[in-house]
Amino acid sequence: MRSSLLMTRPDVAPLIARVTAGVVMFPHGAQKVLGWFGGPGFASVVGAFHQTLHIPMAIAVLDPIAEFFGALALIIGLLSRVAAFGILCVMLGAVGLVHYQNGFLMNWTGKQTGEGYEFHLLMMALCLIVIVKGGGAWSVDRALTAGAHRNSGGSPASSLL
Repeated sequence: MRSSLLMTRPDVAPLIARVTAGVVMFPHGAQKVLGWFGGPGFASVVGAFHQTLHIPMAIAVLDPIAEFFGALALIIGLLSRVAAFGILCVMLGAVGLVHYQNGFLMNWTGKQTGEGYEFHLLMMALCLIVIVKGGGAWSVDRALTAGAHRNSGGSPASSLL
């Protein structure tokens, strides 16, 4: 199970998808967990999700954790598929609970009641690439399965690529 979850080829496309998703998601997670970038912090986010959106407490706690730690995991390529799945679930929840009613487009003009879901679709697509292909080149996942890569005919030097 471990090797099938971590196994990945030295492809550049999943590398680009996971690092982009991680870098874009990190500030959102840092807002929710640490209060950085003008964010409310963990307790406020969990409270708002639970009380205002009526999200069960367990999911309200998991959302900011998935965004913050999932983003960090994607950037380094550690448990890439798990991290991408967590962020995919967060994006699905955000669209279903908040953004779908605002339409597709972002609120560039300030005339909508809120933001649309176009950003979320892009993030979901990046996460799906990582879920399907793994962490790709230069991922911790690839380094952790280096022995499996060598046993399957890959060269030791290519284990990180």
